[in-house]
Amino acid sequence: MVSGATSLNLVRDELFATMEEAESSLEHFIADRHNGSLLQQAVENLHQVRGTLNLIELAGAELLAQEVLDQATDIPAGAGEERDAQLSALSNALHVLRRYLENVEAHRQEMPELLLPAINDLRQAGGQSALPESFFFSVRLDHARPRTSPPSVDGAARESEARRLRHMYQVGLLGFIREQNPQASLKLMGRALSRLDSLFANEPRGRLCWVGAAAVEAQVDGQLLARKSRKQLFSRIDRELKQLFVNGQYEAPRGLLKELLYLVALADSRGPQATALSEVFGLTPLPFTDHLLEEEYQRLAGPGQAVMRSLSSAIREELNSVKDMLDLIERGTLQSDSLNSLHALLGKLSKTLGMVGLSSAGNSLNAQLQTVASWSEESAPQAQELHKLADAVLYVEGMVASLDRGERREVRPTQAQPGEEADSFALHQLNEARIVVVDEAQAGLALAKRAITAYLESGGERMHLSNVPFSLQAVRGGLWFLGQERAAQLVGACADYIQQHMFDAPHMPSEQMLETLADALSSLEYYLEAGAVMRPETQPSVLDLAAESVRALGMPLEV
Repeated sequence: MVSGATSLNLVRDELFATMEEAESSLEHFIADRHNGSLLQQAVENLHQVRGTLNLIELAGAELLAQEVLDQATDIPAGAGEERDAQLSALSNALHVLRRYLENVEAHRQEMPELLLPAINDLRQAGGQSALPESFFFSVRLDHARPRTSPPSVDGAARESEARRLRHMYQVGLLGFIREQNPQASLKLMGRALSRLDSLFANEPRGRLCWVGAAAVEAQVDGQLLARKSRKQLFSRIDRELKQLFVNGQYEAPRGLLKELLYLVALADSRGPQATALSEVFGLTPLPFTDHLLEEEYQRLAGPGQAVMRSLSSAIREELNSVKDMLDLIERGTLQSDSLNSLHALLGKLSKTLGMVGLSSAGNSLNAQLQTVASWSEESAPQAQELHKLADAVLYVEGMVASLDRGERREVRPTQAQPGEEADSFALHQLNEARIVVVDEAQAGLALAKRAITAYLESGGERMHLSNVPFSLQAVRGGLWFLGQERAAQLVGACADYIQQHMFDAPHMPSEQMLETLADALSSLEYYLEAGAVMRPETQPSVLDLAAESVRALGMPLEV
């Protein structure tokens, strides 16, 4: 069964309709709090939403839906002002959940970490403890640390040194919490933990200092944000140090170690301590950065796609006006007043684009303002100047189109510097062409699967297969165009099998062979649906699975 982001499309319409009903019922209940039936309707809809998300295995979204359901169930009819914060958190969580699902649908990629702020806002409003940043992060904590040379001090001298180093850590921690030169403060904290690590390296209690020093190094190298949760995390280390000094058998809480290891993985630091720690624990870089998480969460908390579509439609209308003016300028028929209008319109668009997060597009138009201001009826614009402005407008159009569609991150136009808009727009057009090819490839595979089903149900009527080899060869060519040689080879092998063993052969293949062929096509279809053509590294094993099926069909494959 296909699950997760890929299967969201199967339930999208019903799921979003149910969420809309839940949001509407909740909004009406907030206005009329004595109407318990409105709240009950919202709860019933939330039950359905949670069940659907559980079915398609969107774990992060299901967790948020469960939290929303729990909080909504906890609110009584006739709730007073003391429940305002809880109701506000519920409304916000439903908005974030909808935006997250829109994001998953557009990007074909889950990122449940984006939901933690909304989940924790809900939990805080309900008087529960927050979930840690590392909630969705997995790592084995029982890896042994390589032994190091014993400390040069012992006994009372070591205790005295440890207290001094803890004080050093506290000084740095205070600066970090107050954000007074945080980088220097973190380096002081890291120095203290590294020194403490050298004092207790070969003892169980030294594990906290070892992992903590690497986490502080990662915080610095990765330029991680000074979130409240991280200030609390590093403050907790200080409290644990107090216990560590008085208890020779102290072992750090596993949850604390996991949280620190998450920071190391998130930062992908190349520092010596973080690198050594990553090797011991087998940490690999996460598929996102701290700043990407922050940026994407801000997008989730912002307007939904319907609002963005309306906004982008208005921007496109103004861009069309700009293009009409440019056309008149090129014909030499634009009046001086219109030139002033063009300048004002470009300035307005530049500010609007900046407000919706398309700063590079806004900067591209802003860079043209001085040139446009110099134009007049007496001083006609040069052809080169017109071309530069036209390039900027085309670049902005591409950026606005990505805003309108909620486009996948990896196919949005790259942020261009002023003067580089033409190259950026060309790359964007190429990426859009890639998406079209992928869509056509998916359609070709779906056609092949339907035809094979009809062939099987008709007892081997070959007319159902007449267009299949040709369609699959077209898919093969498209994948070659995308640089997906291995996927193309596998599709071609499936096409050859259908031609040789089904269309041209006098007898039907066995049911087992037909199932194997379906396995190969399903694997390739999943490879395309999961967006692996745009991000091949995300699904390396799917093509291996398809290759195994093709070999089982007896078709040769190049190594």
